[in-house]
Amino acid sequence: MDVFDTASLRQRVLAAWSASPARFREDANAEEELVRGAYRDRVIIELAQNAADAAARAGVAARLLLRLHGSSLIAANTGAPLDAAGVEGLSTLRASTKRTGAAVGRFGVGFAAVLGVSDAPAVLSRTGGVRWSRDETRAAAAGIASLAAEVQTRGAAVPVLRLPFAVPAESVDVPDGYDTAVHLPLRDDDAVRLVHRLLGEVDAGLLLALPALTEVIVDVDGAARTLDAGAVDVLDEHGDAAVLERRLGEQRWRLATSSGEAAGDVLAARPFEERIRPGWSVTVAVPVDGDKPQPVVRPAVIHAPTPTDDRTDLAALVIASFPLDSTRRRVADDPLTEFLTERVAAAYAALVASFTDPAVLELIPGPLGTEPLDVALHRAVRDALGATPFVPAPDGARLRPRDTVLVEGLTAAADPSALATVVAGLPVTGWLHADVLAGLGATVRPLAEVVDDLTRLDLDAEQWHTLYTALDGADLESLGALPVPLADGRTVRGPRGLLLPGDVDPALLEPFALRVVAPAAAHPLLRRLGATTASAASVLRDPLVRAGVAEVAAADGEAGPVADAVLGLVAEAGVTVDDEPWLAELPLRDATGADAQARELFLPGSPVLAALDADPDEYTVDAELVDRFGPSTLAAVGVRSSLDTVRDADVVLDADLWHDLDDEDGWVAEVQRLVPSADVPPVISDFVAVRDLDLVRADAWPQVLAALAADPQTRSAVVEPVFVLTGDGSRRAVPSYAAWWLKQHARLDGHAPPYVCAADADPVVRALLHPVALPVDDAFAATIGIVRSIGDADAGVLLERLADDTVDLGAARLGQVYAALAERDPAAVDPPSFVRIPDGVGTRVVPAADVVVCAAPYWLQLGLPGALPGSAELADLLDVDLAAETVDVHLSPGGHVRDVPAAARAVVPEAPQRYVEHDDLYAGDVPLAWWIDDDTIHACTLDGLARALAWVCGQWDKRWLLGEILRDPAAAGALLTEDVFT
Repeated sequence: MDVFDTASLRQRVLAAWSASPARFREDANAEEELVRGAYRDRVIIELAQNAADAAARAGVAARLLLRLHGSSLIAANTGAPLDAAGVEGLSTLRASTKRTGAAVGRFGVGFAAVLGVSDAPAVLSRTGGVRWSRDETRAAAAGIASLAAEVQTRGAAVPVLRLPFAVPAESVDVPDGYDTAVHLPLRDDDAVRLVHRLLGEVDAGLLLALPALTEVIVDVDGAARTLDAGAVDVLDEHGDAAVLERRLGEQRWRLATSSGEAAGDVLAARPFEERIRPGWSVTVAVPVDGDKPQPVVRPAVIHAPTPTDDRTDLAALVIASFPLDSTRRRVADDPLTEFLTERVAAAYAALVASFTDPAVLELIPGPLGTEPLDVALHRAVRDALGATPFVPAPDGARLRPRDTVLVEGLTAAADPSALATVVAGLPVTGWLHADVLAGLGATVRPLAEVVDDLTRLDLDAEQWHTLYTALDGADLESLGALPVPLADGRTVRGPRGLLLPGDVDPALLEPFALRVVAPAAAHPLLRRLGATTASAASVLRDPLVRAGVAEVAAADGEAGPVADAVLGLVAEAGVTVDDEPWLAELPLRDATGADAQARELFLPGSPVLAALDADPDEYTVDAELVDRFGPSTLAAVGVRSSLDTVRDADVVLDADLWHDLDDEDGWVAEVQRLVPSADVPPVISDFVAVRDLDLVRADAWPQVLAALAADPQTRSAVVEPVFVLTGDGSRRAVPSYAAWWLKQHARLDGHAPPYVCAADADPVVRALLHPVALPVDDAFAATIGIVRSIGDADAGVLLERLADDTVDLGAARLGQVYAALAERDPAAVDPPSFVRIPDGVGTRVVPAADVVVCAAPYWLQLGLPGALPGSAELADLLDVDLAAETVDVHLSPGGHVRDVPAAARAVVPEAPQRYVEHDDLYAGDVPLAWWIDDDTIHACTLDGLARALAWVCGQWDKRWLLGEILRDPAAAGALLTEDVFT
């Protein structure tokens, strides 16, 4: 039985197609455009929307069953059953029958979505059934002569839904408990996969988009799950939007909803079917856990009310009756959209204002959106939030963001609201998120600025303690100027350097104007801000204690109370001058009753006192102080028992270097001479020196040197070189200050160390220097210039001693000295004014200007006045003439070239082949035995030839042997045998 008169509907449609084949094409194209475009993946949404509309028309709860078994999908729903008008509506494109009531469908085209997955959909209801068929529609159209060619061309692309067919009553099958069922035999595997995916995406969002739905059962091949909606709890129905909570499935959601009718001018751009339905609604929703919003786990798109292709990164689900463009997938850009955007913003603000937990700040959108509609929503929502009082204040009120004041650096404080009396508009704990609220108009103030305002408060110590507790955890740098009450009634700014009450004897604090925190205000926060507990050590580190010491030292007043307090603190703290160097400046009484700095004094009985070139009492600490505080306490502040050291690091080596050391500038000048000059002054990385060396009495140096060498600290300061980093980046070792000073100023038997030698030194050294019994080991002695061998002696000292007429030195030892000097660097030696030269077996001193160095023995034959045998290097060192460069020699002519005798070659195989033999050889009128002229040997005697051969062969010591062999060649064998023993 054809209860819906589908035959008449088909007859009218076929007649229209027959009369106008263009109508057929229009219907086919329109349907295909919907199926392939707007509704290509919307079948589940459209079936749910129809179910919601059917329930709304019947006024019953909407329940929906979605069952996929194999390749068949059934969508069963409660509500108004299918009727003739409904059949006609389903079979008519763009002519919906849902013009009244709260129906979601608006365009009359949504059912076309079934054709995306099925070619033979059917709708079965308790009032009857209707079906459609692609194959039957194609056959019917092909029966019209005027359409045959078109159908053949189009193939399967025919308007399926335009020709409904009745379903026999016995074939109507609706699941129990439901009123209507849509049966969709799925076209192919692709259709099955699509439906399977879409069913998997069904979640609470569907119940939010279609609030009429109270239950959705999804059954996929027997595996069923149920989404149901609980009762609505109204939280607030005043203002721009009602705020509700509702359980949807297993999750509670909070919604802000509003609805109404749009004015005519807002709808003017919309089609007629929409203009006659002016109603609008918006919903903004988030899942919640108690009072905390939870993330929305859904595709980030706008719902209108079902999902569109318009993306959004808003943190809440937005559902609104936005108008759609012709694609039915995107929101239209027109006045109605602008109107609804403002309604969404108001609902969003109402939703945010319904929370008290600061987690709601996660819902505040940033200033940028993903695309035009989202940008407009972001802007509108932020504007609405800026004017909405939702930020909790300490007094329970709500603040608008634009009335809120945020304090940077206060976020982690224990109780920021404690500052509410100072900062109007301050929110409660947890809401101090400048990165969010500042963008909505909140004022941001630096915490340091607020701390400045705290100085206006009139609080007692306990109240300050409470405030510190509230601020604990805030940014420490910003709290640097925090007001702090002191025990003496003052209030100071900034805890750094203050003393927190401790266990120090108050009597030890009395001489100093120390800043001790009031006991009731003492708080751990103050320690983190730089205050220290008043231990003996922390008191000694207080600048006021050091200032007090400096003040009494400068005033020449009674230093006793300050000194006693400091010594008491040092005894209790266990600190030393190494920890607090200024302790060495503490004024202490000496044995005469006068005050002197601790570092200038020695303990009574110290051996060094007997070596001082001054009244020992002036350098001895008062024995009464030793009795009261003990030697260790006095030593801790710098009182000495022996000479000690001064240390410094990264010292710039220039004229301003000053460590209160005797002749320190002289040492600096010497070091500067030893290192290369540069634009950047040299730097000493570790400077160590022995101080007060100038106090030693001249006759006490043996004992003092022994003490310096025995003490590891002072010994190191003497023997270890100082390393200088020069301007060119190199690292040079130079003598330490102490080693240099001792060389210059110490005295042994009245002589500076470089002028003395060990009693068992080499004879030549003893002949020049003053032998003494060494009070120190050789290494220490060598460091301060005391030597054992001529090679270690100072060149300047040797030259000075050689020029001393009182020195008795033989010619042989003079040669040893000059041989050693020739190896020295001339640049490091000042040339002497007087030079010692051989004089027979002895020596004599002559002016340096009269000296000429003979670099080869044949020059000595000339009998030059001031002749000094030696090398060219020696002439350079002494800065005197070299004979070869200043004396012109003209040898007498003549002579005969002879072969060097074979016997000579037995001694010096490398001897030249020939020489020039002369009967008589002269240089001018000076007779000669031999000479070397341009590598040619000239000789007039056998002894002269022997000397010449020995010299040119570099074996001067063989001259005597050569002379004997040349005189008696037959004796060569015996002489050579004897030479083995030389």
